[in-house]
Amino acid sequence: MIRKPSKEDGPALGWIKSSYSTPDGPDCVEVAPTPDTILVRDSKNPHGPRLTLAPTAWATFLPYASGE
Repeated sequence: MIRKPSKEDGPALGWIKSSYSTPDGPDCVEVAPTPDTILVRDSKNPHGPRLTLAPTAWATFLPYASGE
């Protein structure tokens, strides 16, 4: 994933958009690391629901998501 900061939330959270996300694509994901969690949201719905993961769950998920 290439880091592309998103400006929708301002400086409060540092949202990072997936390099696979495009303005016209159906799959747009952003993540925001916090000290205790990793937040995941749909970049096309920045004010919608967010998935909250523990860092260990995120680390377990990444190899699966990247196909490694």
